[in-house]
Amino acid sequence: MAADDRASGCLFGLAYGDALGKPTEFLTVAEIHDRYGPTGPRELVGDPALVTDDTQMTLAVGWALHDATAATPQLLEPLLRDRFLAWAASPDNNRAPGMTCLRACGQLSTGMPWQQATVAGSKGCGANMRVAPVGLVRDYDDDTVAGLAQLQAGLTHGHPTALAASELTAVAVRLLRTGSPLPALPGLLREHCRRQRDVYRDDWLGPLWQRPGVDSPTRFIARGWDDCLAVLDRLDAALAAGDDGGDACRITGAGWIAEEALATGLLCALWHADDPVGALARGAATSGDSDSIACLAGAFVGAAYGTKAWPTTWPERIEYADQLHALGRSWD
Repeated sequence: MAADDRASGCLFGLAYGDALGKPTEFLTVAEIHDRYGPTGPRELVGDPALVTDDTQMTLAVGWALHDATAATPQLLEPLLRDRFLAWAASPDNNRAPGMTCLRACGQLSTGMPWQQATVAGSKGCGANMRVAPVGLVRDYDDDTVAGLAQLQAGLTHGHPTALAASELTAVAVRLLRTGSPLPALPGLLREHCRRQRDVYRDDWLGPLWQRPGVDSPTRFIARGWDDCLAVLDRLDAALAAGDDGGDACRITGAGWIAEEALATGLLCALWHADDPVGALARGAATSGDSDSIACLAGAFVGAAYGTKAWPTTWPERIEYADQLHALGRSWD
């Protein structure tokens, strides 16, 4: 690996968390502790260790970005659409995928504009569990990261909070990858929310905001940023209370929706900043969407520390290792 291998660290960390959280997603915390002990799952299982749709769709986003010759919505929207539809039709799409993604892909396959194909009322975590690659491409400026993060979310999840939380997740990855320390992240993300609260990215989103009861694009997107600010308040409260070893979902939420997946994944990363595998295990040992929480925790820790965060025997034991290597090396 290169000296700066934080892109690889992020992608592999995401996949490792996904694999550890895959068998725990629908278990209670008590059941997880009975099966894996009080620290949760800390070892990859299987040859290879299997992941879920979280990693599969992250790779779909990653390859769309990799194949793009320019970072414009006109070029990237069809590339993302094609990758999402290939994922939806793949025989490997058998990992309990989210119904929002499947429904939206069904609509996208008809060729209709994505603003009509999306599930307008959904802010599920499928919008941002796959967005990490947007924060890893070195050549993107801040506006491209923001617009592209929202576009990739909007193809399936049209709620303003799905858009804002996806941008915030990509920004978190970008900040960590470029050297911001993990403990500084909550404050930096809060500042970003406030700066972006009234910014509707018309060049990337077009008429997505136009729906009954919404009278302006700025009011539409402000709702999403307000939800993100509210969950950051809950994150601050959890950090202030300290880690008592309990369920990470209790304060920041179960992670089924985008802003809670971001906050709870980040909480696990912050609580275990000196124990990267512990961050994955903590995310996997939750009462909520364990695979998505753990995969985001892994993305954050890996973006902060690179591949040195992870056991040296793990890279070749994870499903899709060849693709993770290829994309990681292209951005390291």
